[in-house]
Amino acid sequence: MVSFHAFRLLMTPDRRHQVRAESCPTESWSAQDRRCWQRRTAAVTAAAADGVDVDALAAAVTRQGATVRQMKKDGVTGDELVAAVAKLTEAKAALAQAQAQAAPTDTFDRKAFEDTVVRRMFVVPSFEIHGGVAGLFDLGPPACGLKANIVDTWRKHFVLAENMLEMECTNLTPHAVLKTSGHVDKFTDLMVKDVATGEPFRADKLLEDHIDALLEANPAMPREEAEEHRRVQRQADAYAPDELGAILRKYGIKSALGNDLSEPFPFNLMFKTTIGPEGTSVGYLRPETAQGLFVNFRRLLEYNSGRVPFAAAQIGLGFRNEIAPRNGLLRVREFTMAEIEHFVHPKHKEHPNFPDVADKVLTLFGREDQLGSGRTQNITIGDAVRAGLVNNETLGYFMARTQLFLEKIGMDPLRMRFRQHLATEMAHYAADCWDMEIKTSFGWVECVGHADRACYDLQVHAEKTKVAMVAARMTEPHMETFYKFNGDKKRMGTTFKANQKAVMAALDALADDHPALEAFEAKLDTDGSAELAGFTVDRAMIAWKKTEKMVQEEKFTPSVIEPSFGIGRVLYSLLEHSFYTREGDEQRGVFRFNAAVAPIKCAIFPLSANDAFNPLCSEVAKLLGAVDVATRTDASGVSLGRRYARADEIGVPFAVTVDFQSVEDNTVTLRERDSMAQIRLAVAALPDLLVSLVFRRAAWQQATERFPVVRSEDEEGDGSAAPAAVANGAPTKVERSAGAAFSRPATAIDTSTLRFP
Repeated sequence: MVSFHAFRLLMTPDRRHQVRAESCPTESWSAQDRRCWQRRTAAVTAAAADGVDVDALAAAVTRQGATVRQMKKDGVTGDELVAAVAKLTEAKAALAQAQAQAAPTDTFDRKAFEDTVVRRMFVVPSFEIHGGVAGLFDLGPPACGLKANIVDTWRKHFVLAENMLEMECTNLTPHAVLKTSGHVDKFTDLMVKDVATGEPFRADKLLEDHIDALLEANPAMPREEAEEHRRVQRQADAYAPDELGAILRKYGIKSALGNDLSEPFPFNLMFKTTIGPEGTSVGYLRPETAQGLFVNFRRLLEYNSGRVPFAAAQIGLGFRNEIAPRNGLLRVREFTMAEIEHFVHPKHKEHPNFPDVADKVLTLFGREDQLGSGRTQNITIGDAVRAGLVNNETLGYFMARTQLFLEKIGMDPLRMRFRQHLATEMAHYAADCWDMEIKTSFGWVECVGHADRACYDLQVHAEKTKVAMVAARMTEPHMETFYKFNGDKKRMGTTFKANQKAVMAALDALADDHPALEAFEAKLDTDGSAELAGFTVDRAMIAWKKTEKMVQEEKFTPSVIEPSFGIGRVLYSLLEHSFYTREGDEQRGVFRFNAAVAPIKCAIFPLSANDAFNPLCSEVAKLLGAVDVATRTDASGVSLGRRYARADEIGVPFAVTVDFQSVEDNTVTLRERDSMAQIRLAVAALPDLLVSLVFRRAAWQQATERFPVVRSEDEEGDGSAAPAAVANGAPTKVERSAGAAFSRPATAIDTSTLRFP
């Protein structure tokens, strides 16, 4: 059986509070957050006193990294590239040293977190009894409920609130679709194989692990030599196949069995299969959900009565055949995505609801800040769009809505930021891209991508299929110029033969692009020939028929604004952000999930195993189930305090306890998880109150003002607080446990006479 240590999320020490304090009002912080921030502030102040500017060093690393990437794209080699990489290595070393000096004490209890996640079955390795499979995990009952509630909140926040068109497309995708999108050619990592056994390895990870082992085995290695090895290690994922192969040979790296390795070669990360029994139709498990929405654009447009802008959404599985899955739930082979494709006019990217979010303050890490000061800035999204920092209103609108969604499900605003893609990271067609990054113990993790993909996706599918992916809008009547090819088709057929169709298609496309047409004509007039779609076209072949028409309709290929959510990453980040241990008892782990997303809303506990409590417990469960409040009854024989602790470990926000007073007057106590305060109320009042608390129509403070508080001190205290008086002044005695204090009748109750509604 695979030990869960294989899953242990491979956490590395990092720091939880490295965003600026202004991103959230300090009065809303927990005591733990405030103490951590104070320690960090003191550490950074000390570093500044020593003349160290951590943010400036980080910006220097970013600038030099961008320079190195651009040099590689431009084909720069030799001493110039070596010098640039060496400079990057020096900058990274200086940054690492400064961060180590300024690092605050990490308050995240890794051991307690991992123990709770494993023991309470949030996540387990798939097929564990058969040895398990790397990169595949099963969600247990608590995480399954949590994920379902996150997805439900996402659907309400985006799909329902924005009137989006939701689809469910197939996981199987034909080769032609992903060839057109570029995934077949470009969705790759470099891999090597054991030449004797055929066992595969991710080439860059082999190199990284070998250098780690080399440095560990040679602690006395000269500093310059060690730095050279680290330089090679840091660039492992950036080498071309031939470069990486040469480096693997230089280091003498072998397989785990000591056998030679093959040359590195690109490995496509998509799961390939065949569709149908013939075995001739190639398909893939989709690496993203977006392509299904793009190829259905025409039908979605028709469903929307031909109107643009509109948004389509899809929640579903994606698959990536990772060579070496790492970081637990953050890099897996099967994962849930929630993606939105917002189709909009390429020259009119305003959003009608943008004023509703314009004043929302976001923490932005723009490309200029990454290359300059190294500091984030807190700015309203309205100001960011007006200043041109964020490209357009629609992109900014979805960034703000994403922030609001994550705050709604309980993510810590102190540990969220938007980072803009550098020019060297951007796809050639993209207008602007921002990643919502969430701080976890892994560091900053990209959880939501926001991209203005321009018209690229619809254009490539239209070009491949010859199906127009266009929308139209009414305009004021105006004259427009049209060009139609009127050249020598016979001569073109003789010259291009089988390629004539491709050349004609390029000329038809040119007729719709007037600036490009003018430049093409100028080239023909000047040189007598011009290149078009890879072919040389002579002046004598080309002529155009020019006409002018009165039109009142504009046809256009829409741009696409795409927010893409990795639900698994959001889920994991929420687990970390929600976890804490009770002050004074590090053995008591708690998940402070918001009630709206908590997998179980209310626990139901009989005070003891006395059968007198069972009918009322069943009645409470029935009443709450009727109003869609998820419950779980724990009538096990352990102490009440232990049952409270077990409920806390899976994030149950409320707990109802049926005690001896309950069987007399049909009242129960209701406990709130984080404050551990309890109130007493009639069973009949429970459903309405819990619905209000769970769905945030009322706050717990309001409940404590409305109903008598029977216990409010720390449950780990001495239990000295007196419980509320029992109705009618009946003689009572106090029952105490490690977790609670309850009143009970001094004499036994005749349960045969009890009646419940």
